[in-house]
Amino acid sequence: MEQKKKIVVFTGAGVSADSGIATFRDADGLWANYRIEDVCTPEALKNNRAQVIEFYNLRRKESLTKKPNKGHIAIAEMEEWADVCVITQNVDNLHEQAGSTRVVHLHGELMKLRSQENPELIYDINDGWEQSLDERGEDGALLRPHIVFFGEDVPMFNLASRIVEVADILIVVGTSLAVYPAASLVYFVRNNEVPIYLVDPGTPDTSRICNPLTHIKERGAVGVPLLVEKLRKELA
Repeated sequence: MEQKKKIVVFTGAGVSADSGIATFRDADGLWANYRIEDVCTPEALKNNRAQVIEFYNLRRKESLTKKPNKGHIAIAEMEEWADVCVITQNVDNLHEQAGSTRVVHLHGELMKLRSQENPELIYDINDGWEQSLDERGEDGALLRPHIVFFGEDVPMFNLASRIVEVADILIVVGTSLAVYPAASLVYFVRNNEVPIYLVDPGTPDTSRICNPLTHIKERGAVGVPLLVEKLRKELA
C-alpha cells in the first residue's frame, strides 16, 4: 500500500477571516479599539492586568459565535487521503472544530489559560468565556491567557520547524509572511523540490522562496477547497 503524502498546512489570520474572526490588522476589527502595546505584551499584563484580561475575555466571547468556514473544512477533509498536520498562527480553535486532529498553535490558544509562573501549567476553559481577574492555578500563581505575547519566545516553533522539514507538500494559507519567527517556517522544507502552494488574495513576500510555488489569489474559503480538490485528484 502506497504511503500517504505528508502535507503540512501553515495558516494565518486569513483562513479565519471568512469566519468573521477579527485580526489586529483589520481597521474596523476588535483590535481597532486597543493598542497592541496595551493588551498583548508582558509589560501590559504586568502594568494593566485588568485591561488585558478584559480584552481576551472579549475575544473569547466573540470566538464562541464563530464557526469553521469551507477552508477549515477542506483542510480537515484531507486527512481522509493524506498525512496532514496543521501549523497555525491563529489562537482560535476553528481548525479543531472543523475536524483537524493534528494542530500546532504557534501563538497559543484562546480557550486556555496558564500559570504566570509555570508555563507548563495549562488549563482549558470548559465553561463559558470569562476569566476572572484573580483566577489562580494549582501553584497559587495568577493565571494569564495562554497566548504568546509580542516580545515573548514562541515555544512551539522548534516542533513546527521539524514538522515542516518532513513535508512532501507545504500549503500556506492566509498569512502575510511578515510575522517572525513564524514566517520563516517556509524555509524549513527539506529541499528545493518540495512544492509550496500559497492561498492568499494579497501579495505576501515570496522573493526568497526557491521551491516550485503556486500562488492561488483567493480567500481561504474559496481557494483552499479548489486546491484540496486538485491535490485529491492527483494523490488520492
